Amino acid sequence: MQEETFLTAEEVSKRYRGEISVGTLRNWRAMRVGPAFVKIGKAVLYPVDQLEAWDQKNLVACRASPSAIRTEQDRA
Repeated sequence: MQEETFLTAEEVSKRYRGEISVGTLRNWRAMRVGPAFVKIGKAVLYPVDQLEAWDQKNLVACRASPSAIRTEQDRA
């Protein structure tokens, strides 16, 4: 089965478990923020590779808690 290379706004909303609504995507497009998209006629499509890049750009890296650092140092 061939992997989808483009998703509709509805599919993007489902990808993010409904946390990003179709209306939010529409507003973001108007403001030129959010994930990159392609517009062909009236169709708005989101390239999956661009969604993955957007995910990485918005990834929040956390540092280890002080107690976890002490535990690692104790093991060494």
